[in-house]
Amino acid sequence: MELMAKVLGVLQNLPHKNTLSMAAIALTFLATLPYMVSIFKGKTKPHVFTWIIWGSTTFIVFLAQMQSQAGMGAWPVGVSGVLTIAVAVLAIMKRADISISKSDWGFLLVAASALPLWYITADPLWAVVILTTVDVLGFGPTVRKLYHQPRSEPMLFYALFVVRNTLVILALEHYSLATVFFPAVLAVCCILIIGLMAVRRGVVTNG
Repeated sequence: MELMAKVLGVLQNLPHKNTLSMAAIALTFLATLPYMVSIFKGKTKPHVFTWIIWGSTTFIVFLAQMQSQAGMGAWPVGVSGVLTIAVAVLAIMKRADISISKSDWGFLLVAASALPLWYITADPLWAVVILTTVDVLGFGPTVRKLYHQPRSEPMLFYALFVVRNTLVILALEHYSLATVFFPAVLAVCCILIIGLMAVRRGVVTNG
């Protein structure tokens, strides 16, 4: 516990929080805009429902983080929420992967439950935990797709988001489970996605 307190103390007192936040926002655009261009050209076919889930959950987490005094560190999450919804809209327009299962609807309904729970408990942590869980479950359709089509997504996109989420954590003005949980978990998920893509690309190439 003492070590954790020291680490949080160091993070809390990091200089240039605004610069770190702006760098995270810049990486968000750097990762997302080429991804959108790739969708527009028909090279990338994201799972539409995954991105709908990610967009809605990310933006609500941004609101919860702001209530938890995350400050500038939350702004990259808000920008990411808006851009993620834009990716979902573009994917729909380009008729990407639009297969929707019953479990996909279930993920969306669970995500929607976070708002009333947040309102009832007046605690944004519950919303963040629920939405982060849904966000992780939202990887499900994409993981399924990448297992069979490991080259259907650009690996660099997920690598940039690992760095982006690290910068988000460093840019937070207040550290608590409510502010750190979402970017930390997503960074780990992106690392796992990269690992899956690397392994499956090797298998498919050698198979």
